[in-house]
Amino acid sequence: MPPTASFQATLPSSLAPEPKAAACPGGGAPEVVVVPPFEVVYEEHFDLVFRNVRRLGVPEALVDDAVQEVFLVVYRRLGQFEGRSSLKTWICSIVTRVASDHRRALRRKSPHACGKAEAVDIETVADERAEGPHEHTVRLEGARLLHRLLDELEFDKRTVLVLAELEQMTAPEIADALEENVNTIYARLRAARRDFDQAVARERARDTWRLR
Repeated sequence: MPPTASFQATLPSSLAPEPKAAACPGGGAPEVVVVPPFEVVYEEHFDLVFRNVRRLGVPEALVDDAVQEVFLVVYRRLGQFEGRSSLKTWICSIVTRVASDHRRALRRKSPHACGKAEAVDIETVADERAEGPHEHTVRLEGARLLHRLLDELEFDKRTVLVLAELEQMTAPEIADALEENVNTIYARLRAARRDFDQAVARERARDTWRLR
């Protein structure tokens, strides 16, 4: 999905933070952290933000707003980025907070609405010209199934599972993104995988029942 023109119009034409010095662990000369201009960060991480806002259960009608909010936070704070983690990890931390806030706000308005968005993963809805109608339908149904199964998880478990299994982040990276102890992340990931496997088993049981 391409960046929206309305979002780009809300930002100044450029943002190029000054390189900053980070202290070296050994007490030597500080390391210079070169932060890319906002436009570069936006282009390189738009898909990451879009797909994970959806994966974390923001209803489809609110996805564009959530993506815009993430990048507004990135825009405001990019000059404060100190390079203690990767940009991807830092942005994922913002994505998870924004997604959590949107879900919480929606739950206050409608307790039964949150987590039932039937959102479609941007990666699974590839260029339709590159595949036939059958392949496209299969990929689309697979995306919907994935989100349906993720909907059955608690948000904390859903978050670590998405970051670990779909974004291929390590437990220490996830701990940095979520500001949690790494042992907590390992335990939560084990629980998330267990709950996801149980959700898969329930889905298979429902399919078997429908085919009888």
